[in-house]
Amino acid sequence: MKQKPRWTLEMLTASLAVLCGLLVLVLLIQRPTAWPALLVLVVLWGAVVVLFRCQLRKWVARWMCGGSFEGSKLQFSLEPLSQPAALLSGETVLWYNAQFRTRLLNGQDALVSRVQKVLPGLDLQQCRKQEGQLLTLADGMWSVHSSTVPGDAESMTLLVLNEETALRKVEAEYKASRPGYLVFLVDGYDDVFGDMLDSERARLLEGINRTLEDMIGRGSGFLRRVASGRYIAVVEERQMEQFANRGYDVLDKIRALDPSVNLSLSIGIGRGAKTLREAQDMAVQALDMAQGRGGDQAAEMTPDGFTFYGGVSHGVEKRSKVRSRIVADQLVKLIKEADHVVIMGHRMSDLDAIGSAEGVLRICKICDIPAVIAVRRDATLAGSLIDALCRAGQKDDFIDPKDALPIISKRTLCIVVDTYQVGLVESKDILEKCGKVAVIDHHRKGVGYIENPALVCHEPYSSSASELVTELLQYVGERDDKPNRVEAEGLLSGIMLDTRDFTLHTGVRTFEAAAALRRYGAETERVRQLFDVTMVEYNAKADLVEKARMYKNCAISVSGEVAPEARVAIAQAANDLLTIQGVDASFVAVQVGTGVNISARSLGAVNVQVIMESLGGGGHQTMAAAQLKHITPEAARARIEGAIDKYYASQKKGDVEGK
Repeated sequence: MKQKPRWTLEMLTASLAVLCGLLVLVLLIQRPTAWPALLVLVVLWGAVVVLFRCQLRKWVARWMCGGSFEGSKLQFSLEPLSQPAALLSGETVLWYNAQFRTRLLNGQDALVSRVQKVLPGLDLQQCRKQEGQLLTLADGMWSVHSSTVPGDAESMTLLVLNEETALRKVEAEYKASRPGYLVFLVDGYDDVFGDMLDSERARLLEGINRTLEDMIGRGSGFLRRVASGRYIAVVEERQMEQFANRGYDVLDKIRALDPSVNLSLSIGIGRGAKTLREAQDMAVQALDMAQGRGGDQAAEMTPDGFTFYGGVSHGVEKRSKVRSRIVADQLVKLIKEADHVVIMGHRMSDLDAIGSAEGVLRICKICDIPAVIAVRRDATLAGSLIDALCRAGQKDDFIDPKDALPIISKRTLCIVVDTYQVGLVESKDILEKCGKVAVIDHHRKGVGYIENPALVCHEPYSSSASELVTELLQYVGERDDKPNRVEAEGLLSGIMLDTRDFTLHTGVRTFEAAAALRRYGAETERVRQLFDVTMVEYNAKADLVEKARMYKNCAISVSGEVAPEARVAIAQAANDLLTIQGVDASFVAVQVGTGVNISARSLGAVNVQVIMESLGGGGHQTMAAAQLKHITPEAARARIEGAIDKYYASQKKGDVEGK
C-alpha cells in the first residue's frame, strides 16, 4: 500500500497557493482590467469547493492511500464491520466505514482531519494496550483499540471502536448498589446512662434512635439495634458516599442532643468489600480503631486503608477496673509461659516509656521470669531515670537492642509499652523475632499498628502508659510484691510528663495511680529532679521558644539541628509555648539529618493528633509528633501551616453542617 505523510499534501497545497497568488499578481500588473473576471473565477472556485468538499476529501484520501486500498479486499473486509472502524496515516483520518460515519460523525464527513479532532481525547499509545482506551463520544462510552503497522514515511493505524454505554451503566449501578456495613456504638454507654433518671434516659435514647433512623432512612438501607447502645446498618454504596461527603455529620448531631451530657458516638464502616460478611468484618475492625482513637468519630475501612472523620472531643474515662484485673491476669499468664521477656518502648524513649517498661519488668520479677529492657542509651530522653536506676543497683535491667537478639527464641515474649506502631518501636528486629507480642499503650490508635498481638492493653482515655502499668501492678503478686522507691518514682515521672504535672488529660484513675505510687514510696521531690535539665538543654529550649511565630492561634517554631544531648528540649519547648496567652497549640520542628522531626502539643482545644496524622505521624489529642523525610525546615513550616488550615477547614465544615 502506498503511503504519503499528511505534511506532503499540506506543503503541496501551500506551494500551489503561493504560485497561484504570484501568477494572479503578475496578471493584474500586466492587465489591470482583468481583475473582475478573476474575481468571478475565484468565487466560482470557492463554490465548487464548498459544494463538492466531501468528494474532494475522498479524492485526496484515495490519492494519499494509493490505488491498492480503494476497492481492495481489505477495504471490503472492513466496511461491513458492525463496529465503527477507521484507518489512519500517522494521526490523519484516511478512511472510515459506514458505522463510524453514522454513529460517531452523525452522517458528516471528516476525511483528512486530525484524529484528535474527530475523537477528542484519543491516545494512540493507550489504545495499543490490551485494555484499550475508554472515551466518551457521541453521548456514549466507547472502548477504542488499535493496531499499528510501521511504514516508510508514516505508520498506518487501524482503529476499532466498541460501544459500552449500556455495559458501563450496569457497572456504575452495580458499584453504586454494593452494600456497605456500619456499626454504631454509644461511647461509654453504662457510664453515661448508669446514674440517669429513667425519663431522661428515655429522652436521650429516643433522640439517638430518631437521629440514626433519619440518617439511614434517606436511602434504601435498614437500621437495627442489636444491644444497648449498639446498632448496625446496611446501606448502598451511593448512600455511603453521601455520608462521607458530609463528614458523617451524625456525630455532631448526637453530640448536640444534650450538651450537658458527655454523649458521643463511634462508627465503624466497611466499604468496598467483596461480600457482605467481609464488609461486616471490616466495620467491626474499623469500630475498634475508632474506639482506640478515643471515640466520638467515624473510622472507615476500605481495601485501600482507613479514613477518619470527627474526633473532636476527649476520650470517655471508664470507671470500672474489671478490665485491668483481667488484663493483669492474662499478662502474668503470658509472662510465665515465656523463657525470656524483652521489654521496649518507642525510639527516643522518654520518662513514660522507660518508667512503664520498668514497671512491667517488676511484674516479670514477681513472676520470676528473666527479663530485660531494650533501649539505646545514646538515643533516649530518659537518661536521668536510667542513671537513677543504675545507681540503685539495677544496671542489668537494661540492654542494647542488638545485644538482646541472641537471647530471643520462639518462646520469648516481647512487651511493647507507650506505642502501638510498628514503625516507632525501639527495634523492629526484636518485634519480628519474638514468638509472642503484648502491647500496653494509651495513644489514640492509627494506621500502622502492631497486628495480631497476644495481648493488648490499649486505653486512650488513660493519661499515660505508666498509669496503665501502675493499675496492673495492683493486681499482680502479694501485698509485698510491689515496686521499690526508684521504680515507683519512674512510673510517677511518666505520669507527670504526659499530664504536664497533672494539668492535662487527667481523670480520677490518674490520681488514684499517683496515690498508689506515693504509697510505694515515691517522693515528689526526687521525681521533680528527674526533670532537671542541663544548661545546654535549657539554652536550646530558650532558643526554640524565641524562634516561635504565631499562626492562627498556633505557635510554630522551626529550627536547624539541635545537639543530640539537648533533644529533650524539643518537647519541653512545645510545652512551654502553651503557657503563652492566646496559644491553643504549639508545633516545634527541628531538623534531624535530611528530615525534620515535629513535636506538637495542645491544651485540648485543638486536636494535634489529627494534624500530625495528616503529616504521616500520630499520637494523642493533646500530644503528638511526626517525622518528615527529605525536607527543609522552612518547607516543613509550610507543611505544618497547610495541615493547620486543613484541620480548621474541616472543623468549620463540621460546625456549619451541625447547625
